[in-house]
Amino acid sequence: MTASVAAASAERASEPSRACYPDETGYVDRDGVRVFWERYGKGEPAVLFVPPWSVVHSRCWKGQLPYFARHGCALAFDPRGNGRSDRPIEPSAYDETAFAADALAVLDAAGIERAALVTLSRGAQRSLMLAAHHPERVTAACFIAPSLPLSSKSGPRTAAEVAFNARRRTHHGWEKFNRHYWRSNQREFAEFFVAQVFPERHSSKQIEDSVGWALEIGPDALIASELATRIATREEAEALCQRLRCPVLVIVGSDDRVVNPACGRALAESTGGELVVIDGAGHSPTARFPVAVNIALGAFLASAVAGDAGAMRTGLR
Repeated sequence: MTASVAAASAERASEPSRACYPDETGYVDRDGVRVFWERYGKGEPAVLFVPPWSVVHSRCWKGQLPYFARHGCALAFDPRGNGRSDRPIEPSAYDETAFAADALAVLDAAGIERAALVTLSRGAQRSLMLAAHHPERVTAACFIAPSLPLSSKSGPRTAAEVAFNARRRTHHGWEKFNRHYWRSNQREFAEFFVAQVFPERHSSKQIEDSVGWALEIGPDALIASELATRIATREEAEALCQRLRCPVLVIVGSDDRVVNPACGRALAESTGGELVVIDGAGHSPTARFPVAVNIALGAFLASAVAGDAGAMRTGLR
């Protein structure tokens, strides 16, 4: 038994409540930062779940991993700063190029030549980079609630980011998106932010999970993740969109209160991709509408990756 398989077996014993357990786990080490990854299932097609912002870790995909592991290979990894990955405090360690390189390293470590990418929110940036710069490794790309500078209607989070470094006497609403507030009031920020992610009724479990995950990243790493370099202009984002050669699916919630759904519509237009709007969903339809998301993803992959998705087609349609 390999060390990674043994670790996966140990995890089964320590976490008996999971609906699905990893078949293999491991770490990739890039520039001294260790990133934890997991493999669920095996065979084709392969789907890599690219993490969103480091305020959560790979358990945010718990509504998708068991489903797709039944039909092929599902990979996920904890982002730098959370879960079982390292927590560097240098902003450069959280550059979008670093996350894209982590994703590529995870594919290499798992022995996966080509995979479909599925990502949420800010993960759209690192996935867009990976698909644009390494098209030979990406069979398809799905962007859920994508956070990209493609629309002037960007949402309240983007406006809050402008004043991220400002010192305030009060912090109401999105004014809590502030480095000084995070340092002394991380829990309060987490509770506010997660409440914006889940505006749907009866979201207490999703809110409880996400607040807990958000507290696993310390304020230093959380601040560093916000100061990192990412896609900042519409021109840069559109240039990357034009380089995509794979089929694209964009899923947005009609009631997203973190990123305006117009960003998703603009991404679909820029890439010639398919757009799916889930009525009444907020910023994380993966957690609140997992069945709708999984069905949309499965149908998309079955048609978009026809040559690679033969094993999935029967099970998902």
